[in-house]
Amino acid sequence: MKLKFSETTKGILLLILSAFFFALMAVFVRLSGDIFFVQKAFFRNIVAFVIALAGILIDIKKHGYQVAVVPKGAFIYLLLRAITGSIGIFGNFYAVDRLVLSDAAILNKMAPFFAIVFSFVLIREKIKPVPLAAIIIAFLGSMLIVKPSFNFSQMIPTLAGFAGGVGAGFAYACVRKLSTLKCNGKIIILFFSGFSMMLSLPYMIVSFNPMTWQQIAFLCCAGACAAGGQFSITAAYYHAPASKISIYDYTQIIFSTLLGLIFFGQLPDYLSVIGYVIIISMALLNFFYNKKEQEKNKKSL
Repeated sequence: MKLKFSETTKGILLLILSAFFFALMAVFVRLSGDIFFVQKAFFRNIVAFVIALAGILIDIKKHGYQVAVVPKGAFIYLLLRAITGSIGIFGNFYAVDRLVLSDAAILNKMAPFFAIVFSFVLIREKIKPVPLAAIIIAFLGSMLIVKPSFNFSQMIPTLAGFAGGVGAGFAYACVRKLSTLKCNGKIIILFFSGFSMMLSLPYMIVSFNPMTWQQIAFLCCAGACAAGGQFSITAAYYHAPASKISIYDYTQIIFSTLLGLIFFGQLPDYLSVIGYVIIISMALLNFFYNKKEQEKNKKSL
């Protein structure tokens, strides 16, 4: 018997899969050791680029060159997705090297809240009072993890992680917009990975740090996980809007906490845990509110 899933269910399953891939990616990034985060991002993007390119070439062989054509009006959103996605990955990699994995993950998971905000800007997905309140309270919860202080140098990793979440949120909104323009998901990943590699190139030319084979292997594994995560999340937002499925992105916190404990013996402090609870609670509030609104709309039809 063949299982049939609704578009929303497909989006949920793909988002959970992407959460696991990204949590595992962070483990490999950390295991790769004392290498500058820009160099780590470069090698992660090489693997994602090659996998996306291979996927496009297979699609072309099966369906012709039209699958690789960028739809009219899509280029600007591909560029915005690449720029903000690069901010997201640089911020996240910097944070992963310097914070508890679950702290880095939860700051990056501010992205779904920002995805809702930016989806309103890009494709006019309306934000009602309850989701707006959830976004504001989640932001306040994130401050328990950032822990603002007058010692700016101590705040840099958490601020980088937070900036990564903002960038990723805008990038996800761009993916949602590109899905409405019927842009091939592999093209989105290829363009982003290539663009991010180009941003890293000046550092690679000037300050490349030689690596051991073990470090190269870890970064290749990080790249493979990143590609799996990107393919999954791109497909997820193709199947359903951010307002319906973004809550499930928070499963990465569970994966990151478990993997951080297993591989590095890490445990978050009590303020961070309170921040997690606030952010995830607001995500749950937003999810159930949207579910209730959908049921109400169905009854009115």
